[in-house]
Amino acid sequence: MTMQEVTVATAGVEVGGYLATYPGVPGIVVFAHGSGSSRHSPRNMAVAEELHRRGLATLLFDLLTPDEGRADDLTAEQRFDIGLLTRRLTGAVDWLATREETADLRVGLFGASTGAAAALRTAAERPDRVHGVVSRGGRPDLAGTEALQLVKSPTLLIVGGADPEVLQLNQEAADRLSAHNRIHVVPRATHLFEERGAIEEVSDAAAEWFLLTFGADGD
Repeated sequence: MTMQEVTVATAGVEVGGYLATYPGVPGIVVFAHGSGSSRHSPRNMAVAEELHRRGLATLLFDLLTPDEGRADDLTAEQRFDIGLLTRRLTGAVDWLATREETADLRVGLFGASTGAAAALRTAAERPDRVHGVVSRGGRPDLAGTEALQLVKSPTLLIVGGADPEVLQLNQEAADRLSAHNRIHVVPRATHLFEERGAIEEVSDAAAEWFLLTFGADGD
């Protein structure tokens, strides 16, 4: 599966992205990167590669414009603006619906850190489009209780076993989610999943979840 560079028109701006798809895939996974990151996130790229291997399409894109990203590097404000991130992510889901090769695909959302909150809000706002959500080291609590209760998409919350504060926040959010959900703890992994084998476990769990929620068979 080849990855092409695209310009994503979303929520009144244009941002860069990487789209990988081919005919016959059961669905596409849209990535919402974490605070201070971008579409070039090495961990998200590693997950995307495993999804490609398992026959799934992906879209990695920047939630912020270049100017916004530079300003955010100084203020760290927009990375925590969940409303803004949600509008950009929802807009990207809508953008996929305008493209011939992705219009009919089932959509999954993969959110990291603050991107997980945006993913859950987007799932709440687009219940007919979003078929599954995966959170990696996410802050689902930032989505808010109302949004969590509106989510209909099956949700997998992946947390590092050595990230106790985030694990606690995910456990509390899981109790508020109305959708079917599961917490997957990666033993000894810290928040960024930099330990040996950690991101591979994340990738495998995410692929299995999306294949299940898309109604496809794993290999």
